[in-house]
Parts: sequence; structure tokens; C-alpha cells
Amino acid sequence: MADLEVQYLQVQTTTDSRAEAMELSCAQVAGPVASMYWWDGGLERTEEWLVLLKLPADRYDELAAFITERHSYDEPEIVALPIVTGSPAYLTWMWEETHPTEGASG
Repeated sequence: MADLEVQYLQVQTTTDSRAEAMELSCAQVAGPVASMYWWDGGLERTEEWLVLLKLPADRYDELAAFITERHSYDEPEIVALPIVTGSPAYLTWMWEETHPTEGASG
């Protein structure tokens, strides 16, 4: 199988409130979801909000830095999965919205 160059990603993170999820991004927000994870030696059980963002792979570092800086968690989940294929019209729209032409408005 030939190596595929990843051009688009779906990045996910979670927050402890809908308000923070909405404030972090222009994305899909789902929740609440039940989360169980180990933290500081104990098992945590909580409700979180799942944030799903889609973007060109070349914008990942910028997004990860933004989430890390603004997120309320000490160590926020930032996981990226490759988008292998998708609607050409949607992927084109995503690219154009995240790579605005200088001087363009709208």
C-alpha cells in the first residue's frame, strides 16, 4: 500500500463545560459524554463535552498551541486523526476557510 500524504485532520479535545467547548472553537460540540480516566493516582468519573475540529494538516501545530494556551485543563486531550477522504467540495471549503486570501473579506 502506498503511503498517503495526510492533508486533512479531525482533531478532538474535551472540556468540563459546554461554555468552554463553544468558546474554544468553531467546531462540532457533543455532550455531555461520560468520561473515566486516571488522574493523580485516582480514577476520575465525570461528564465532559467533546469538541471535534476539522482542518488542513498544516494548521495542526497552530491549533494545538491555541488549545493548550486557552484550555482550562492542566493537560488537555489533543488527538488528531487523519481524514483519508471526503467530499471534494467540503474539503475545498475547509481549505479556503482556513487559508484566507490576504485582503479578502467575508
